[in-house]
Amino acid sequence: MVGRIGYAIGGLPPQEIGLRDAAARELDRSGASNPVTAVLLNYRSYDTLLEMTVLLLAVLAALALVGGPARETSPTKGAVNPVLRGFVRVLTPVAMLVAGHLLWLGSHAPGGAFQAGAVLASAGVLLVLAEIDWSRGLPAWAERCLLTVGLATFLVVGVGVTVTGARYLEYPPELAKWLILVIEAPCGISIAAALIAVFLGGRLRFQQPFSKEREP
Repeated sequence: MVGRIGYAIGGLPPQEIGLRDAAARELDRSGASNPVTAVLLNYRSYDTLLEMTVLLLAVLAALALVGGPARETSPTKGAVNPVLRGFVRVLTPVAMLVAGHLLWLGSHAPGGAFQAGAVLASAGVLLVLAEIDWSRGLPAWAERCLLTVGLATFLVVGVGVTVTGARYLEYPPELAKWLILVIEAPCGISIAAALIAVFLGGRLRFQQPFSKEREP
């Protein structure tokens, strides 16, 4: 397979091919000056919509396999280093500011919802590891809202633009920047919630004691 792919690459014509020039010509109307953001949330927004759908389905499947969220079990009583706990309390607001900055930065530089969501998720995981387990106070409906708000916003915006006579997810150029931001912010929250949910689900799975049949 590697040989066949290498042979195909070696046989490509020397001149540049692809849609780079066409994408660059429409960049001013895309709502983002960063070509990566323009591709992900405008030119190929269907792909990103499906990625959010797959991410949500993967999280639901993971939680179903491990038996539910970790908040249903009693919290772990362990000695937590006070320096770690204090550091996490200081780091969490900084991480939230960095996530917001990355989200806004995505319109004209590397950044966006996926990067912002990863930073938010890391802050949430650190809080749990420091036994500041804020997730246990969330009701089930709030968890579901956090997981689905990104995909739901994507779908609502896509339907909303059709009211203007445009096709699904075809943003009007004068509103494209703000519609992309409206989509990215909830998507970042859902991505963070999905990563944290997987961590908490795995934490529940590995905290369960082994039965006698499964003991090594």
